[in-house]
Amino acid sequence: MHDTTTMLIELGAVVLGLGLVGRLAGRLGLSPIPLYLLIGLAFGHGGLIPLSTTEDFIEIGAEIGVILLLLMLGLEYTATELADSLKTQYPSGLVDLALNATPGAVAGLLLGWGPVGALALAGVTYISSSGVIAKILTDLNRLGNRETPVILGILVMEDLAMAIYLPVLSTVLAGVGLASGSLTLVIALGTAGIAFYVALRHGRFISKAVSSDNPEMLLLVVLGLTLLVAGVAQQLQVSAAVGAFLVGIALSGEVAHNTRRLLTPLRDLFAAVFFVFFGLSTDPTAIPPVLVPALLLAIVTTGTKIATGWWAARRAGIGPRGRFRAGGALVARGEFSIVIAGLAAATEPRIAPVATAYVLILVIVGPFATRWTEPVASRLRERRAERRAATPVVAAESGA
Repeated sequence: MHDTTTMLIELGAVVLGLGLVGRLAGRLGLSPIPLYLLIGLAFGHGGLIPLSTTEDFIEIGAEIGVILLLLMLGLEYTATELADSLKTQYPSGLVDLALNATPGAVAGLLLGWGPVGALALAGVTYISSSGVIAKILTDLNRLGNRETPVILGILVMEDLAMAIYLPVLSTVLAGVGLASGSLTLVIALGTAGIAFYVALRHGRFISKAVSSDNPEMLLLVVLGLTLLVAGVAQQLQVSAAVGAFLVGIALSGEVAHNTRRLLTPLRDLFAAVFFVFFGLSTDPTAIPPVLVPALLLAIVTTGTKIATGWWAARRAGIGPRGRFRAGGALVARGEFSIVIAGLAAATEPRIAPVATAYVLILVIVGPFATRWTEPVASRLRERRAERRAATPVVAAESGA
């Protein structure tokens, strides 16, 4: 009884705090994500008021939050649109891999972590946070922008790349034989391929099967299906986020529209819980000793992500403003980076604090980069244009 009472009090305090800081962020015109993280740091181990009974509950809520974020992102596009995007944007995915995995790999070698540590840190710096970015784009009302399909295409390629990378990393960390590791990889790839094929070819039948005029029945069926598929995907070495995303793209038409309307409040609640849990899992005292290398790595990979988005949007025929919006949107890192660091921590313990500080920096910088990269770049371009326009006048006056 005492534990239940304590849990209710702690959970009520966290949710109330989320509501208050969310309203504050709305009045300031900012994304609430950095404030959610600060709440997590305040209530986590080493924070001001550590929680004692609700951390496990919040961890489960955080998993659901990531799943719902990716489901809602998938609902925005059909399987056909996704397939077309992958066909046309795979060069952008290769550029993304080269530009953003390389800094992590080089940093791992320079820090003396060896090939295994370099492989793990390369994954940390490569993968953007689909969950964070989906939330930011929703907050800024950019889901309908021309550059959003480009962003989505890159995120999907990254998430699908995790279906290959995570089994490979796990195999390398465990030191298992080639045959066992290859079998794990084949299972992961086969599962992702089958799920994508079903979503692409038979999505309309899935939509028809789950369709209902009763909002309660529709909510229960879609939510249950999403959690089931996400769990099976996780069991088969494919991330739960990829599974949820594929459920989203399999649903279309009126079903997708009604599902978005019903799930939006639930998604926002659990998404906030996810960001709080990220803060809870971070010990504030572990950040200062590794802040300098994490900050340098964050600066470098902020630039490489902006360059990735700019190049991909330019290739898609989008104008300069949209190119910078695409680049800024890709900066945030989050859930996958933490998963990778957690896998590698047993083999290379030094990676955990660096990865945590790195992700914490970029998950805070990400919303600001999404919002301000394009205005700042536009302003700089205007100033350069003004200087170029003034140069002939100055030269003419000097000649006179």
